Amino acid sequence: MDEDDVRVRPSRRGSRPRTRTRPAHADAVPGLVIAVDRGRMTVRVDGPDGAVDVTTMRARELGKHGVVVGDRVRVVGDTSGRTDSLARIVAIEERTTSLRRTADDTDPTERVVVANADLLVIVTSVTDPEPALGFLDRCLVAAYAGGLEPLLCLTKTDLASPRPLLDRYAGLSLDAVPMSLELPLDDLTSRLRDRMSVFVGQSGVGKSTLVNRLVPDAFRATGDVSKIGKGRHTSSSAVLFDLPGGGTVIDTPGIRSFGLAHVTADDVLAAFEDIAEAATDCPPGCGHTAEDPGCALDAWAAAGPPAREQQLAALRVLLGAVGQVGPGY
Repeated sequence: MDEDDVRVRPSRRGSRPRTRTRPAHADAVPGLVIAVDRGRMTVRVDGPDGAVDVTTMRARELGKHGVVVGDRVRVVGDTSGRTDSLARIVAIEERTTSLRRTADDTDPTERVVVANADLLVIVTSVTDPEPALGFLDRCLVAAYAGGLEPLLCLTKTDLASPRPLLDRYAGLSLDAVPMSLELPLDDLTSRLRDRMSVFVGQSGVGKSTLVNRLVPDAFRATGDVSKIGKGRHTSSSAVLFDLPGGGTVIDTPGIRSFGLAHVTADDVLAAFEDIAEAATDCPPGCGHTAEDPGCALDAWAAAGPPAREQQLAALRVLLGAVGQVGPGY
């Protein structure tokens, strides 16, 4: 160790050398973050008699690294789960996927909502309230950019047809499942089994009601839709629940906006291998929209089967959401 390995902190009472060496925490145990609330994280770890939910705090040595639901972490301290016990998260494993957003399109601060989820279930009603198309576009963009597989969950299909929404995204081969209070959950649960799924949706679309049906012990707050067609904000924190048939679901608060300041058009294209390859012939700075002169995707679509035109049209719907600001977004 030399002088560069010691930091000196000025003080009126003198200086105390501080080493950069951090403890190895060889005794740290792996865990999964299932809830985050005001600086305290609930982490599920394996105990001698099964899984235990442990209250934890983030170790100072993690610096500014935030911890979110879905994170796989390593924990030291009291992992018994006893009341008033407290452990420390000392390491965050590398994330395989991340659902990210910004407050708006002018905010450069990126916020990770959920980590390591396999599936993004975008819940929207087909009517009452009417679908917020800009919000749906942005959720799909966030899914593709974050490495999650998107799934449209269309509620209240007993009141109106889901066909307009299905037609909007037809070229993306997007999986969708219609739902209503009268329909069984089999089609949805089969898609969720043995996977980590995160549910997003604006207030009033029936997201929390759906989670309550999937996980009877969840007791998520539900609310009535107001007479003006806007739902009241009824959930306050993201929480992970175990599905009775296997797998987990993460219910998120009603999100009113989905900023995409951290996303570029190329981030979206990366989820479509054939289109991304064709886009390498585009001029620098191409946004890959119909208004971009010299976009190579036009020639790519024209040279292929008719399905390419449909796919490109649907993709450009999503690309139009990148950088857009205004009502519905």
